[in-house]
Amino acid sequence: MNEVEAAARPLNDLRVGWLNPPGVSVSDLAKRTLTNLYNSAPTWLRQTHERLDRAVHEAYGWPYPLEADEVLARLLEMNRARSAASR
Repeated sequence: MNEVEAAARPLNDLRVGWLNPPGVSVSDLAKRTLTNLYNSAPTWLRQTHERLDRAVHEAYGWPYPLEADEVLARLLEMNRARSAASR
């Protein structure tokens, strides 16, 4: 298992557990949306995302952290380079 996968699995498991905990009423489940989870941004969610972000940056050989605009610019450049190479 690579580092990105190793960081993504716990994030998914934690989110699924938060969205669908056992014994919660249907009305309470309706309030447990990803939007509500991310709006509340609990510490465990921020820490788990940071681990995933670090793993992704490492996989790309990028420093951590980078601003969101810099990440998007780097991804766009990679996409353009791959597109040009496939022509």
